[in-house]
Amino acid sequence: MRNVLVLLAGLGIVVSTLALREHYRTEGDSPCSINERWDCGIVNHSPYAVVKGTGIPVAVLGIVGYLFMGALAWRRAYRFLLAVVLAGLAYSLYLAHIESTVLGVWCIYCVISLCDISLITLLALGTSVAALSGKSSNMPA
Repeated sequence: MRNVLVLLAGLGIVVSTLALREHYRTEGDSPCSINERWDCGIVNHSPYAVVKGTGIPVAVLGIVGYLFMGALAWRRAYRFLLAVVLAGLAYSLYLAHIESTVLGVWCIYCVISLCDISLITLLALGTSVAALSGKSSNMPA
């Protein structure tokens, strides 16, 4: 399971890096400007693309977060990983809400990241539950 989680964290780093590149793009059209409902440029240049009051792009949080998740998965620290991914999932769902209701535009990178963090969450939850049930079955009655 460790290798799958590390691979998924790597995917998150890639899509977060692409979103960060889009955040700093100043010339030309966004490569993921598909139509009026799908445009990464609009999303990544909106005020919601930075952490309020810090100026730090949200995509940087994604890169750092996925790096941390990958490190926790590599160390098989699944309970800690679960706590981190639940926080990441909550923030990603908040950002999806912003895209849907406030901006009215979706970013393909953000949607891929949401799917990625959702899958990591399910796998971390399953791994944590399996580890706990394995420990409880080894306990004397």
